[in-house]
Amino acid sequence: MSDRRSTIANGQRVRVDCDHRATARTASAHVSPRPTPAPPQPPAGVDADAYKAAFRRHAAGVVVITADAGRGPSGFTATSLASLSLDPPLVSFGLASTASSWPTVAAADSVLVHFLAADQEQLAQRFATSGIDRFAAPTRWSRLSTGEPVLDDAPRYLRAEVDHRLPVGDHHLVVARVVGAVTVRDHLPLVYHAGTYTTLPNSRTDDGGLAWQ
Repeated sequence: MSDRRSTIANGQRVRVDCDHRATARTASAHVSPRPTPAPPQPPAGVDADAYKAAFRRHAAGVVVITADAGRGPSGFTATSLASLSLDPPLVSFGLASTASSWPTVAAADSVLVHFLAADQEQLAQRFATSGIDRFAAPTRWSRLSTGEPVLDDAPRYLRAEVDHRLPVGDHHLVVARVVGAVTVRDHLPLVYHAGTYTTLPNSRTDDGGLAWQ
């Protein structure tokens, strides 16, 4: 439907045709489509129980890390070890800022990272227990020529010099440069999973031999 309207142009009345249908079609052609609804978002935070539950299904290798900053040997069990870089060879691990071993790690120039075998659950538990002398019998240990305390029964260990100590939340993230690797014997790995120590089914072993001393 159209109508005719009058307007004034250059002092003269001019008749103008208006087509309402064309106007309506043009308007509808420029209507934006409805936006797609956003997907539901996860909660902004997570409680401690949910956080722990998520990691219970995450299997992690078990190591014991030792050091001595001049006040006697110190060590702890860790599942946070990560291979960080190959060139240069770097590893990282986390340690609670309130841990009894933190003052030693905070001051030590180097650490030893001991990989544990599947049959060394008791050794892992010992170095995870608070309030005891972890280096007392039955723990068998000695010192390297560089001074670090080494666990004599560990099948494999790394010697690493500390590069960085970064405060992260309620922990410190330690980054260390690997300067030596020793393989004493072949072994199946000790693994921590779902709140218990275990090993990997059908794990393959290798014959390493002494790589560094």
